[in-house]
Amino acid sequence: MDDPTRIAKHVADAYMASAAALDLDGFMSLYDPGARVFDLWTTWSYDGSTEWRRAVEAWFESVGPEQVVVTFDDVRAVGSGDVIVAHGFIGYAATADGVPQRAMTNRLTWVLIRHGHDWRIVHEHTSAPIDDSNEVILER
Repeated sequence: MDDPTRIAKHVADAYMASAAALDLDGFMSLYDPGARVFDLWTTWSYDGSTEWRRAVEAWFESVGPEQVVVTFDDVRAVGSGDVIVAHGFIGYAATADGVPQRAMTNRLTWVLIRHGHDWRIVHEHTSAPIDDSNEVILER
């Protein structure tokens, strides 16, 4: 089997590129049709890529004139056969003329499964810690 961390970074690169291009179809091609997503924001879970697609579409439509910049840090992965579990930190920023307007960092876990020669996200979980005053910490 190929190196799990290399595979996870390849998926992360495709995620960053499709988010930057606001390429909904490219972004969603990274997800298995049965993907279950535990997103940090507003909805408890998304069951299936159809539900998740609506959320991603709303995100992309909300961007306006800004540029989406997604970064990954400290990505690690383990796996064997057709399953990989990857985890790390994902940063989201909205920039205008290269200047960050808003930014946040989440903790990220992916479960990837092999589909032929491709790998798809079958589960995604993002989270962030909460401080003593119950405020979400979005900076690492």
